[in-house]
Amino acid sequence: MNQFREITMSELIRETASRYPDNDALVYPAASLRLTYSEFEKKCVETAKGFMAIGVKKGDHVSVWTTNIPEWLYLQVGLGMIGAVLVTVNTNYKSSELEYILRQSDSTTLVLIEQYRDTNYYETTRTVIPGLDGMKAGSVKSESLPFLKNIVYIGNRKETPGMFSFDDVLRLGRSVSDAELAEREKSTHFHDVMNMQYTSGTTGFPKGVMLTHYNVINDARMVGDVMGMTSNDRLLIQVPLFHCFGCVMSSLNCIVHGSTMVMVEYFDPLKALQYIQDEKCTAINGVPTMFIAILGHEDFAKYDMSSLRTGIMAGAPCPVETMKQVTEKMHCPEVVIAFGQTECSPVMTMTRRDDPVDIRVSTVGRLLPGIQGKIIDPATGEDLPPNVQGEIVTKSPCVMKGYYKMPEETKKAIDEQGWLHTGDLGTVDEQGNFKVTGRIKEMIIRGGENIYPREIEEFLHKHPKVRDVYVVGVPDKKYGEQLLAVIIPESSDSLTKEELIEYCNGRIARHKIPKYWEFTSTVPMTASGKVQKYKIVEQYSSRYAS
Repeated sequence: MNQFREITMSELIRETASRYPDNDALVYPAASLRLTYSEFEKKCVETAKGFMAIGVKKGDHVSVWTTNIPEWLYLQVGLGMIGAVLVTVNTNYKSSELEYILRQSDSTTLVLIEQYRDTNYYETTRTVIPGLDGMKAGSVKSESLPFLKNIVYIGNRKETPGMFSFDDVLRLGRSVSDAELAEREKSTHFHDVMNMQYTSGTTGFPKGVMLTHYNVINDARMVGDVMGMTSNDRLLIQVPLFHCFGCVMSSLNCIVHGSTMVMVEYFDPLKALQYIQDEKCTAINGVPTMFIAILGHEDFAKYDMSSLRTGIMAGAPCPVETMKQVTEKMHCPEVVIAFGQTECSPVMTMTRRDDPVDIRVSTVGRLLPGIQGKIIDPATGEDLPPNVQGEIVTKSPCVMKGYYKMPEETKKAIDEQGWLHTGDLGTVDEQGNFKVTGRIKEMIIRGGENIYPREIEEFLHKHPKVRDVYVVGVPDKKYGEQLLAVIIPESSDSLTKEELIEYCNGRIARHKIPKYWEFTSTVPMTASGKVQKYKIVEQYSSRYAS
């Protein structure tokens, strides 16, 4: 039985730095930064002291709105050391979403960078907090955000009215003694909340998932153990840190195992190829769309991928062909699939490195040690036998404390017996391998027939001219819902709906053949790579609603 460790973030970083002081901890090529674990620990301590100095207390919520930059990692560890809670802010958010997070989370402090893509975070923050220019750093006042006191800016501006610069915070931290920090570290308990992850909003308003030191450190440890991670491994981190895939399955996984974090500020297939070759990465995490983009890059053949060994694909179903190419062309024979959700910190099942390829492409693997999971009838709650579809539920020490300030939502998610209801439909076979067949909310009911989009998507994926496909239900007066397939074709090929209908005829049941077809090059996605099917429905419903 896997032993869950009763350890805080503070104890973890001290332990790893003492065991592997000279190991590369962080490599950040964009800024020519290379830190050993000894140096990384020092940065985290400086950050911890700095945030103590600006008045961040145990239990305070600190929202972090940045891309994958070194400071994010110093904050992940440093805030954990002082018993504060890091609140993740999606890098794609705009002003109303930022205001929602700051208000709902009761954040006392916001940390931000200058900008990302088409959003200037600095200016957006001024929109959310009118009159900030006339305020003193550390004394922010906002009627709509009564808890907010501090704003910390990371960037090159010389003047930041109303805001501390990150360097200011580090300077102020020099007044905090080692003894004061040690006292704070001792007051932190492993069952304290360390991280608040806002669910990525594929289904409506984000909820603040409260995760403890115990939750995330143990999940990160088990994930890395399945990957075979050791202090010799070097993981390319290209998934966003604001998501569990980044800050648990990637950065924390490395910190637990003494591995090296090779970090990209945001996903870029060419940088991924360069960094894998230059830094001799042995592991790579990503959603399938990232792997598809890397494999499809025009310069792919110019780069040496031979150092790679393992990695995780998660966040979306992996097409069979993509898995084959990752194992062969990217030299990743031990790549695994992981499944879970933010509410369970996040991983509950993984395929294993020695699983046959067919298990790795057709299932999401077996439960991690010490984690329970089963399939129940969504209507009755009764346990279902092997190979019968129902809702996937899980119970474990990795299940969240709950949703912040949302007791009713928490009760809906976690039942009286402690089972977390994932909302995912699936089956489990006699060997304990789980399959995800769809979302309960994504299930399409056409004329009384239950239709699961995943089944149709997997089928259409096999067509040689289809790169990607998403099936949704759009409203229909006669049948309730009709099927719409949104197709991303292989770029070099022309593809028609007639060709696809012909491909379906005689191969899948007539009621499963989409009535409507759309061809596109992009679909709406969250920053963490999850397709937002509800937005696809919104986009096309008016066109087809009858």
